[in-house]
Amino acid sequence: MTTRIFRGVTAGAVLIAASTSLSPSLVAQEAPQAIFRSAVEIVTVSAAVRNSKGRVIQDLKKADFELYDSGRRTEIKDVYFGDSPISLAILLDISGSMAVGGSIERARDAIGMVSANLRDKQDEAALFTFDSKLQEVVGFTSDLPRIRARSLEGKPWGITSLFDAIEETARLVGERANKHRALLVITDGVDTGSKLTPAQVSGVASSIDVPVYLLAVVNPADHPEGEFQARPTDAKTSQQGELADLARWTGGDLRYASVPSHLVEAVRDILTELAVRLATMG
Repeated sequence: MTTRIFRGVTAGAVLIAASTSLSPSLVAQEAPQAIFRSAVEIVTVSAAVRNSKGRVIQDLKKADFELYDSGRRTEIKDVYFGDSPISLAILLDISGSMAVGGSIERARDAIGMVSANLRDKQDEAALFTFDSKLQEVVGFTSDLPRIRARSLEGKPWGITSLFDAIEETARLVGERANKHRALLVITDGVDTGSKLTPAQVSGVASSIDVPVYLLAVVNPADHPEGEFQARPTDAKTSQQGELADLARWTGGDLRYASVPSHLVEAVRDILTELAVRLATMG
């Protein structure tokens, strides 16, 4: 069952399975078995609503939403908004291509901004890096100074298994209990070694309700329009389209950043979106 509300919505269903109860004395006497079944189906839909400029819309109410299941309007039983603790996995690309044009320096700056804007002892975060394989640098913790203090010095090297790393990290995020959870990928947007396709990765992330946000750090020379619009070279056009699709299919977003002001605005928008993300139960 797939339900969509506005742009950037993911849906998942949880079925509480049937249970049976059978008295030992009934078994001994070979009496007819009494079987009791109960099932409750709860569909949760997480939503982030944006305006035409891609900015998150706040101050929404239950009456502002309609929920449709297979074309049929369905009652929304409950809606809750923001201010729950956030579980955020930060996934940093340290492959060889990040050494070009200062991308790795911009990526490290972005990590500092993200960790500085999370709430100590309330939100939790984890830090992962990848090139050809995924590595855990700091596991999920609400002791955020551990992430801020972590040195990420070193020269990037190796091939880029971007899509594989996203899939593996998304599964780890999906195990967290917080309602507001997401994966932030900081990369130059080039994949050279993955076995999985963007469609396969987005299918996994969507099924466990983990939005994937991609922050593509790029050279200013490749980013003449500024803001968050990019003009990729022909060789990168296809993959950047795939990244945009992956983010959109999971309920996340794709942003480009080439100067510090872009990083500040992108980090602010992503964390704001996570904080005001709402959920419905239908």
